[in-house]
Amino acid sequence: MAKRIAIVEDEAELASLLEYNLTRHGYETRIFGGSKDTLKGLEQYKPDLVVLDVMLPEMDGFELCRQIRQSAALGRASVLFLTARSDEVDRVLGLEIGGDDYMTKPFSPRELVARVKARLRREEMDAEPAVLEIGPFHLDRNARRVVQAGRELPLTATEFNLLEFFLTHRGRAYSREQLLESVWGAQRYVTPRTVDVHIRRLREQIEEQPENPRRLTTVRGFGYRFEEPA
Repeated sequence: MAKRIAIVEDEAELASLLEYNLTRHGYETRIFGGSKDTLKGLEQYKPDLVVLDVMLPEMDGFELCRQIRQSAALGRASVLFLTARSDEVDRVLGLEIGGDDYMTKPFSPRELVARVKARLRREEMDAEPAVLEIGPFHLDRNARRVVQAGRELPLTATEFNLLEFFLTHRGRAYSREQLLESVWGAQRYVTPRTVDVHIRRLREQIEEQPENPRRLTTVRGFGYRFEEPA
């Protein structure tokens, strides 16, 4: 099922821009104008994440966030503030009352989508078991360790994150851009070619013949795919 994103924004043009960028990445969206009935609407919609403006016509976004955190129906929803209020005191307040992230206007739609993906992915990881046993790989999320066939792999933080992603998304091909958004997330200042460098290093760790990989293979003209060899 597609993740549900609630957009609480009273500027119609901006709300439509957010809706367009989120739906084109596979999310289900619903726009709320920030009226006094917004909380009730959110409780009925039950979103996975709320993109929330602070300056709303009939209520304060900070107060709505407090109400979201007190609502039994919305307790697990993430809140990403998107507002013109850029003062540090507002950022701190937004996070202290229960916001999970804080972005200021003007903003990059691409960065917002990356942050949404990163936040939802973090929630999925929190719900997943701490230890994965997949083929010859033993991955411990808490200890940040990977053992392959009895040998611990000396992975960097990025290599660990990349291998974890591939182990939990086996059999599907991913483009470099998709890997950047899923593994590097919003806090990235790298190019798609950076993926190639990390793939090469990861192959040197997990493949018997890195120059002829059998697990982490190249999908010509597209990206990479991870699968256990037959």
